[in-house]
Amino acid sequence: MHFCAFSLRRSLSTMATKTFDYLVVGGGSGGIASGRRAAEFGISVGLVEFKRLGGTCVNVGCVPKKVMFNTAMHAEMIHDHKNYGFDVQSQGFKWSTIKESRDAYVKRLNGIYETNLGKSKVEYIDGYAKFVDNKVIEVNGQRYTGNHIMIATGGKPVVPDIPGAEHGITSDGFFDLADLPKKTAVVGAGYIAVELAGILKELGSDVSLFIRREQALRNFDEMISENVTKTLEESGVNVVKKSTSKTLTKESDGTMTYETTAGVFKGFDCVLWAVGRTPNTEGMGLDKTGVQVDQRGNIVVDEFQNTSAKNIYALGDVCGKALLTPVAIKAGRKLAHRLFNNETSLKMDYTYIPTVVFSHPPIGTVGLTQAEAEKEYGADNIKVYQSSWVGMYFAVTERKQRTVMKLICTGSEQKVVGLHMQGMGCDEMLQGFGVAIKMGATKADFDDTVAIHPTSSEELVTMR
Repeated sequence: MHFCAFSLRRSLSTMATKTFDYLVVGGGSGGIASGRRAAEFGISVGLVEFKRLGGTCVNVGCVPKKVMFNTAMHAEMIHDHKNYGFDVQSQGFKWSTIKESRDAYVKRLNGIYETNLGKSKVEYIDGYAKFVDNKVIEVNGQRYTGNHIMIATGGKPVVPDIPGAEHGITSDGFFDLADLPKKTAVVGAGYIAVELAGILKELGSDVSLFIRREQALRNFDEMISENVTKTLEESGVNVVKKSTSKTLTKESDGTMTYETTAGVFKGFDCVLWAVGRTPNTEGMGLDKTGVQVDQRGNIVVDEFQNTSAKNIYALGDVCGKALLTPVAIKAGRKLAHRLFNNETSLKMDYTYIPTVVFSHPPIGTVGLTQAEAEKEYGADNIKVYQSSWVGMYFAVTERKQRTVMKLICTGSEQKVVGLHMQGMGCDEMLQGFGVAIKMGATKADFDDTVAIHPTSSEELVTMR
């Protein structure tokens, strides 16, 4: 037996290292997009992933979250049915129904990703990759290298370092919930916390949102921060402000007691941590490569996605910048073109990235906040247009919901450098305005555009 084990180890250690032109470590959105695009240029590509293909977005992020947002939107509109003349009686909500169909949809996507890798002739390597040398990784005992290596291993949710934190769940665990919690504590002030608090509340959970300061989404424009906090409170979410975690205790009846600097709160059957994300770099053996990481473990890259190690690149959430799926996809494809299609100056432009938060109602934002614009251009050199009203959908409903919009312009030509809005439909209307702002549109360009009436989006081209 000992001889066999020794022979196995020796055979693995002497096994030939397989070489690719491009070796991608990470099978999320950025890694798959980059690998498949690179393969179009006739090179050999290998892609390593040890979890389900698609990464955070497909499995525990954007995709299943949007399904749950849509579910919660149905719950919102049930309140308005009678005002629109429909005699519809709700028979209650069954969490398991949407969970089963949502999970089946995600599983289909996993399969589609694997099929598409095969169609693109990208070799899918199922396993955990660890660097054992400068440009050599080992997966399940087999060693691989690449003339070019790209790291796109993404990130994971942070769990706070407090006694009892293990009794809570993260946003990953949200998608494992077998049923709707009766009483939920959501801890965090970022977009994940806001989105999940809104979904759970609309579906019937008694939700408390614990934030460290006075407002949620503090990194967004002040108008958005104020309005999203207000709409959360108006929806019935108990927003607990100036709250820092101290302890989480599991009681004998199965409920949890959450102690914070704002007081002690009892009776939760679910506590959800949404206090940030950390890169998936620990245990990868990056110390063998010369790849530099910052204090938080993010891989440091330049504007061309180059790391500090020659011919090793990184992109997406593992770099800690603009943690958005479309950003990783675009950066990955541009990198493939630069490396393998002789487009040597091609790089990702991180300015004017449109962003949506699937809160209730949704948020759309692109460009500078008012505070950022004042800092960059000076308060006297910007002009702000702002509007607030109750959308037409709510004209005949008992339930009222405001839409807020803001344009931030600078210079004599009043170039639009920031657009921020929250209200029904704002998620879907942002994309086109994102194109206009990316192209350098001015307030005059907005004003010269004929309004589409009656819509909320017409406000953006009629503001005075």
